[in-house]
Amino acid sequence: MLLKNHLIEVFKKASLENNFLLKENVVLKWVHRFGIDSLNDLLIHSSLQKENQCEEENQEHISLIDEVHEENQEQISLIDEVHEENQEHISLIDEVHEENQEHISLIDEVHEENQEHISLIDEVHEENQEHISLIDEVHEENQEHISLIDEVHEENQEQISLIDEMHEENQEKISLIDEVHEENQEQIKLELSKTFENIEETKWESNHLETSSSNGIFNKDQNSKNIKGLTDIQKLPLPNIKNLRKWINNDKKAS
Repeated sequence: MLLKNHLIEVFKKASLENNFLLKENVVLKWVHRFGIDSLNDLLIHSSLQKENQCEEENQEHISLIDEVHEENQEQISLIDEVHEENQEHISLIDEVHEENQEHISLIDEVHEENQEHISLIDEVHEENQEHISLIDEVHEENQEHISLIDEVHEENQEQISLIDEMHEENQEKISLIDEVHEENQEQIKLELSKTFENIEETKWESNHLETSSSNGIFNKDQNSKNIKGLTDIQKLPLPNIKNLRKWINNDKKAS
C-alpha cells in the first residue's frame, strides 16, 4: 500500500507539472509491480484527487470573490459620499464661474489696452530686427576668426604631441641615468669597503711597528705608501657615464 500511495502521489505531481516522462516511468513501474489490470486504479485515483484539488481551489476563489464583493460595496458607499461632496463643490464652482465672468469682462478691457502696447512692441521689434542683422554680420566675422583660431589650435596640438614624444624620450634617458647612478652608488660602496680594509691593515701594521723595532724604517715607508694610496683613491674622480659600465667591468676583473 505504501508503494501504491507513493506512485499515485508521484503521478499526480507529474500530471500537475505536465512531466510526461515521469508519468510514463510511474506507469511502467505500476504495471511491472501490480499488473496492467490495476492500472485504472492509478488513473482514476489520480483524476479524483485532481478533481478534489480543483474543487478546493474553486472554493478558495469563491471566498476571495466574496471578500472582493464586500470591499467593492464599501468602496461604492464611499463613492456615493464623494459624489455628494462633489455636488457641493459643483455648486461652489458655479458661483465661482459667475465671478470669473465678471473678471473676464475686465480682462477684455485690459486686452484692448494690451493691443495698443503690442502695436508699440511691433515697432520696437522692427528696430530690433535691424540690430539683429548687424549682429549676424558681426557673427560671421567672428566665425572666420574662430576658424583661424581652430587652425592655430591644431598646429599647437601637433607641437604638443612632438613635445610629449620628446618628454617620453627624456624620461627614458632619466631612467638610464638613474640606473647608472645606482651602479655608481654600488661602486662607491665597494671602494669605501676597500678603503676601510686598507685602514684596518694600516692600523694593524702601525701596531706591529711598535712591537718590532728592527723593521721600523721599512714599515714607515710602507705605511706612508698605504696612506698615500688611500688619499689617491679618495681623490679619484668618478668616470663618465658613458664609460661607467666599462670602468666597472675592468675594476671587477682587476679585483
